[in-house]
Amino acid sequence: SGSLLDPPVHAAVVGGNVMTSQRVTDVILKAFRAVAASQGCMNNLTFGDESFGMYETIGGGSGAGPSWHGASGVQCHMTNTRITDVEVLERRYPVVVRRYEIRRGSGGSGRFRGGDGLVREIEFRSKNPMIVSICSERRGEFRPFGMDGGEDGMPGKNLVV
Repeated sequence: SGSLLDPPVHAAVVGGNVMTSQRVTDVILKAFRAVAASQGCMNNLTFGDESFGMYETIGGGSGAGPSWHGASGVQCHMTNTRITDVEVLERRYPVVVRRYEIRRGSGGSGRFRGGDGLVREIEFRSKNPMIVSICSERRGEFRPFGMDGGEDGMPGKNLVV
């Protein structure tokens, strides 16, 4: 009781199933030397205005293992989500997806490469003010760790242009 995994009743918490669970999984897998770190979270993106709201998750790379390369552009560990198809997103919401591609070279290099992340560039076309939020991890200095001599993966990036 009173820990990160069992916080007190009135503690301020957020993202337990999308952030904390991912980190705990990576720590356990690292302790058993089973696999390098994954992207670290589900990269939860929300946007909308007074008339609609949209929530999606953006995948990344999975860590390499002792005899295999990591997968690129996927959700890892205990996630059960799939990114919205570009055609569906553009038809239902006032957005244009300018880029949706693998972020080549972002997975850690080594004998077995970590999976590469994704680039998802969205232009918002609403006439109303739009609210956009993202809950993500492994930005800045917190890179996905490599194992057995493999290099760390690149940190993710969130940009507003």
